Amino acid sequence: MDQPILEMKNINKAFNGITVLNKVNFSVKKGEVHALMGGNGAGKSTLMKILTGVYTADSGDILIEGKPVSIKSFDDAKANKISMIFQEFSLVPTLTVAQNIFLTREDKTSLGLLNDKECEKKTEVLLKELGVDIRPSDVVQNLGVGYWQMTEIAKALSQEAKILIMDEPTSSLTQTETEVLFKFINQLKAKGYAIIYISHRMDEIFEICDRITILRDGQYITTEDCSETDLDTVIQYIVGQEFDQAFEYQEREYSKEAPPIFEVKNVSAGEKVQNINLKIQPGEIVGIAGLMGSGRTELVRCLFGIDSIDSGEIYVDGKKRSINSAKDAIDAGIALIPEDRRVQGLVLEHSVKDNMILPILSKVNKGLFIDNKKANEISNQLVKKLNVKTDDIFKKSGLLSGGNQQKIVLAKWLANHPTVLLLDEPTIGVDIGAKTEIIDIIRELAVNGKAILVISSEIPELLAMSDRVLVMHQGKIKKELQRTEIKSEEDLQYAIQGF
Repeated sequence: MDQPILEMKNINKAFNGITVLNKVNFSVKKGEVHALMGGNGAGKSTLMKILTGVYTADSGDILIEGKPVSIKSFDDAKANKISMIFQEFSLVPTLTVAQNIFLTREDKTSLGLLNDKECEKKTEVLLKELGVDIRPSDVVQNLGVGYWQMTEIAKALSQEAKILIMDEPTSSLTQTETEVLFKFINQLKAKGYAIIYISHRMDEIFEICDRITILRDGQYITTEDCSETDLDTVIQYIVGQEFDQAFEYQEREYSKEAPPIFEVKNVSAGEKVQNINLKIQPGEIVGIAGLMGSGRTELVRCLFGIDSIDSGEIYVDGKKRSINSAKDAIDAGIALIPEDRRVQGLVLEHSVKDNMILPILSKVNKGLFIDNKKANEISNQLVKKLNVKTDDIFKKSGLLSGGNQQKIVLAKWLANHPTVLLLDEPTIGVDIGAKTEIIDIIRELAVNGKAILVISSEIPELLAMSDRVLVMHQGKIKKELQRTEIKSEEDLQYAIQGF
């Protein structure tokens, strides 16, 4: 595992005169899982897009097994046995595993028809070699998400890829599915595959990776063996300074005797939301913890009017509100930041500005047209307030990093001045620097008197924000804990697992 299979040397890239990569170096060896880490705008995505032929480097060298290569297209990357497995699945759910793996590369019969049986035979050999326990004839939509991920990997390997880039591969997986994936990755390591692993989940990095390379502001910072570094050191490299106290709970003053600004009474919706009662005071952050399937997301969906409420009552500022649609929720002063920002929170092809003004179109109209001067002013103010890193407000939202996309989702609702914020996994899939910024934004909103209900599977983040934590299980609130009662992450984990 000494000779790198891939080397990127002194890679430079600029857009419109702005340098995004400055003499960046990166390498990966056969049989190695190498983490590529960095904050928003660090250059990770740009570097990988150069490796996969989406962009062409302005200068610098790429070597495969010591030989210089030119990668200017996806076909060039494929020819050099490089494949990227994206965070968003590219599978067709209604097709079988075999059909997905050989899509556009199908075997044909003598009559020119698709030869599914031959594809299934090849897939069976491939899956057996990889040790994946699924059948070629299985329809993808009938499989668990973990097997979708393995099908994506098998698809890449069927094209003889030897260097795999995995972008947030566990973002949609349960803990059990993640463990199965890690076992699979270790099998690939043993077979000599080189894996570039991109993830914001620090615990995963230290569990599955051999080395870490860190970029910051488009520059190479360091490469470390995982066995010879620790979490605090990595975070310090990423943020460029001593890690602050963002993940420590900061007690705030708010009136526990004031009338609740948001109240839910006996709300039920389907099987996943059963007789929910909760109150939130002005300036209070209430966290919701629970295992996947406990009903957390279903709860905020019905409170925002996406799903129908079967029974119960919702009060905002002491006034009973009928929430039968998202518009009803918005009119009542409720905002939802959804779990999947790319699908539910943003229109990725639209600009930063267009996304930010979507909820307030009625406020920036001038007759039948948009008052662009006013819309631009509001958008620029929000970009500055939330420190969104973008060239300008006219840039496509889909071109920004995950952390900046999440800030846009927050910003577009803040423009509407909501009373209640429902936050579903607000820090998921963003780097450590963006996490701290988002947590600080949420705290500031609470200081300004908002009522905040936050769901998070990331226990450190949940404990950093919440004044109280409600534990959900099978659609019901089973336990309420004051933040002062929770002495450690283990205490809350025990409460979550204790049913």
